[in-house]
Amino acid sequence: MAGKTIVITGASDGIGREAARALHAQGHTVIPVGRNRERTAQIAREVGARVHLADFADLTSVRELADDLLTQYDRIDVLANNAGGIFGKVRESTIDGHEMTFQVNYLAPFLLTQLLMERLIASTATIINTSSVGARLFGQLDIDDLDNERSFSATRAYGTAKLEQILHVKELDRRYRAQGISAVAFHPGNIATSFSNAPSSPMRLIYQTPLKKLFLTSIPKGADTLVYLAEGASGRDYAPGEYYVKRKPARTHAQADDPTLARELFERSKRILGL
Repeated sequence: MAGKTIVITGASDGIGREAARALHAQGHTVIPVGRNRERTAQIAREVGARVHLADFADLTSVRELADDLLTQYDRIDVLANNAGGIFGKVRESTIDGHEMTFQVNYLAPFLLTQLLMERLIASTATIINTSSVGARLFGQLDIDDLDNERSFSATRAYGTAKLEQILHVKELDRRYRAQGISAVAFHPGNIATSFSNAPSSPMRLIYQTPLKKLFLTSIPKGADTLVYLAEGASGRDYAPGEYYVKRKPARTHAQADDPTLARELFERSKRILGL
């Protein structure tokens, strides 16, 4: 169905930018959101959109983004929470006092989703979270240590944040499906993008050196499932509350199937954010 209004975060680069181009070409109104002003302005010009900037390492910036989106757009048919990344080997805190990986990959998208929720419900919207196979490979959620203070590794923090993105989808489906919300998560693949460009990132060897030609797939292939879910219809093209790889339901971490954990994560996230 053409004519959707689609917000994509992390749209200044990688699969977000590629998905923005593809969805615009299909006749949708695409609203790209990015952190880098120059690159975000470039994709905004390509798709004929306003420039929307947000730094997910600053929750005030996320709140300002939500206010701007609510002011500018009467409908939001799709919210693609695509921004994220893996950071350095040393634990780093944001200006808000949270561990960087947790906030950028999970907490900030959670906040944006909740701030837009009334508009999303009114639009019977689809919420898409960009997760990762890293959730199954590296993730392990300790509900009492969301900020990774007791023990930290960059890969575990990343995998856990991507697991939290799947749990977020599960709980969104439970809470809001009856109000018309469709929520779904997906893994784009190991994509040759600027992902993991921090000099101390443990994955930089693969993502930011010639080795990426051996291990990584193309950006258009990575964007394919995001485009498919954004254009698709819940119940027809995908099952809400599920996790997808290459347009198909896929196995992920066992914790993703724990409804009590999903509910507790949602409630604790609200308390952390004062919602």
